[in-house]
Amino acid sequence: MKKITERINNTPDRLKSSAMMLNDRSHRLLKTLVERYIADGHPVGSKALSHYSGLDVSSATIRNVMADLENLGLITSPHTSAGRIPTAQGYRLFVDRLLITQNHSANTALPELLSTELPNDHPQHSIAAASQLLSQLTHFAGVVTPPRRSEVLLKQIEFLPLSDKRVLLILVTQDGEVQNRIVQTERVLGVNELNDAAHFLNRHCAGKTIGHLMQVLQQDLGQVKRELLELMNAAMQMGQDLGNDQMIIAGEHQLLGLNDFTGNMRQMRQLFELFEQKSTLLKLMQLGQSAQGIQIYIGQESGIAPLDECSVIAAPYRVDGEIVGTLGVIGPTRMAYDRVIPIVNITAQLLSSALSH
Repeated sequence: MKKITERINNTPDRLKSSAMMLNDRSHRLLKTLVERYIADGHPVGSKALSHYSGLDVSSATIRNVMADLENLGLITSPHTSAGRIPTAQGYRLFVDRLLITQNHSANTALPELLSTELPNDHPQHSIAAASQLLSQLTHFAGVVTPPRRSEVLLKQIEFLPLSDKRVLLILVTQDGEVQNRIVQTERVLGVNELNDAAHFLNRHCAGKTIGHLMQVLQQDLGQVKRELLELMNAAMQMGQDLGNDQMIIAGEHQLLGLNDFTGNMRQMRQLFELFEQKSTLLKLMQLGQSAQGIQIYIGQESGIAPLDECSVIAAPYRVDGEIVGTLGVIGPTRMAYDRVIPIVNITAQLLSSALSH
């Protein structure tokens, strides 16, 4: 077993001060309380703390320590029960100062993970497999941001007339990816006009980047009819979208079965809206690209309201040694951090290997 040392330390100054105020006994009781609550999901009382901590102290002493921890905002009482549960601040102190990751024999998911090889025939296959693997092993949502493809090479652009003033735009890249988009035009465009527009673009775009195509259009717009400009602008926008980061999310449905969320359907709706829109979550995940190791956001640390009751564990992955994206999991704050962190870390290594193959 080992301490977590690769991760960015997100501990706020006030928690660092709290940690300094606690003695070894208080740290041990907090660690025991967090571990027991993660294990069974029930508030932890002084009797359970005495049993599982192994400390030879009285129940009165344990209650005094718990009162101190509660005053520091590290634990709280969810109702009239005598038991306590950790707060987000308590989880943070636990993760930063007290957590010890499981070794390979204790973490039952690691043997399967260490024997796994992600597909390396196509980057999209590798990325999709990584997100599925994260969800499968953690039972949370697996998230991967694919590498930004700033130099997408174009192969062909076609325009097909639909009913009314609608045109189907088809864009094909050199690596065989096909994208479709329906464009609303100002008037009905004939087949010959659409063929002329496609011919103009294909004459310039084959084997070139979308940036090159944009330069050509800026120079030769005088050759283009005003009615066709919106089609060409739509083609350029689609090409740019191909170069933008997207996000792969797998297994978000698994969160529906967790007791941590079943009592708050409003939060679940907000969480699934976040998964659907992706842009806000993408920005959070991209922060991990500037880190060298694991990053953990607990509760409100993410700054994203739908994640207030969640934790995000993320790690960067590399292609040929260069950080190009981030992967991770999203689950409840009551998660087995000692088990999940190694899974995220090793999956990042597996994806790096597959993409660098």
